[in-house]
Amino acid sequence: MQLYNTLSAKEREALIEQAGLERLTISFYQYAHIGNPTIFRNHLFIHWNELDVLGRIYVAHEGINAQLSVPAQNFEAFKDHLDSISFLKDVRLNIAIEQDNKSFLKLKVKVRKKILADGLNDKTFDVTNKGVHVNAAKFNELIEDPDTILVDMRNHYESEIGHFKNAITPDVDTFRDSLDIIEKDLEAFKEDKKLVMYCTGGIRCEKASAYYKHKGFKNVFQLEGGIIEYARQANDQNLENKFIGKNFVFDHRRGERISEDIIAQCHQCGKPCDTHVNCANEACHLLFIQCEDCAKEMNDCCSNECKEIHALPYEEQKALRKGKTVSNKIFKKGRSQVLKFKK
Repeated sequence: MQLYNTLSAKEREALIEQAGLERLTISFYQYAHIGNPTIFRNHLFIHWNELDVLGRIYVAHEGINAQLSVPAQNFEAFKDHLDSISFLKDVRLNIAIEQDNKSFLKLKVKVRKKILADGLNDKTFDVTNKGVHVNAAKFNELIEDPDTILVDMRNHYESEIGHFKNAITPDVDTFRDSLDIIEKDLEAFKEDKKLVMYCTGGIRCEKASAYYKHKGFKNVFQLEGGIIEYARQANDQNLENKFIGKNFVFDHRRGERISEDIIAQCHQCGKPCDTHVNCANEACHLLFIQCEDCAKEMNDCCSNECKEIHALPYEEQKALRKGKTVSNKIFKKGRSQVLKFKK
């Protein structure tokens, strides 16, 4: 019985091109009590592999967090399978605004201690006592209220390319870093201000809202479905779009445009740009913002040193990075001194 990938990313990419079929990029999450995450993980892999689902899915005792790509022709079968699982029946699916058939190239279903790395001891508070979910229309109304404090629960590299107007955007590398910082900064407003939070798809706000209520915040709200669903509702209902720039996404697209504003700059030359790339030197792989001119000049690399290494024969590059790990750089992004124009 196949429980893991048997094709490389390149092999899968070729099959997708050959098939020429439309795929949908989807994300969802659900907190639930899962008795045996490994059995559940294997169940998902077997069924989703048959439907040619690709993506990155985390399963834990506390629930599931999924970003994936589904062939459009298999969407109904995929939805039927979700509905056959009691705690996933009618779960909200965030469908990407901008589609890309190659947003994911492998199916990875992993068992984790948590579906969201938050650094919290969930036993100290009720994670189900969460904030009020609001739709796009109510969200727009709330953030115009002078008694509202709007907080972006994402990381620095996400908010750098796009965020809501007048939002507080913490300069943090991880979600867990932001929790205590935000609580400390907003200590004086726990009683009388409305705390309104947003993130990409809603999962970070789901946990943060319960945490901040536990910490004494009286009026806590979260944008239901996150930026992804907000953009869809704003478009469908002809609402004013209060998000400026791009929404960072955790797949090969790295971002989807919500407004035409470009609020970021190339980290190498300072030119207006909001295109995230990974350094082509596999021993670095740093995520940063790079314009087309710099990409050409630097051969898709973040520095001259990486450019020189990337120009070496493949076997020499492989030998240089043997025994080294760079996974912490992949999303701990833009914190390199070689990036002259990183904010």
